[in-house]
Amino acid sequence: MGNIKITCEEATTICTKTQYGEATLAEKVKLNMHFMYCKICRVFTKQNAQLTGMCASIKPQNEGFSMSEAEKLKLKEQIKEFEH
Repeated sequence: MGNIKITCEEATTICTKTQYGEATLAEKVKLNMHFMYCKICRVFTKQNAQLTGMCASIKPQNEGFSMSEAEKLKLKEQIKEFEH
């Protein structure tokens, strides 16, 4: 498993990989060890998961990657609610 201590940059990469089911077991263990001493990365991971969930809840009307104005407004409102 190599060195178990990782940087915050590595932690954010593993966080993203974990959300998409691409992280290995070793990476997940390293990430959880990192969380034990890094509050910032714990908060980042929580916020990143919430933002991903918000984006996934908005179903685009077309196959492209653009959002309608109504979808953008809805996402902005969700982000404001999250901030409070």
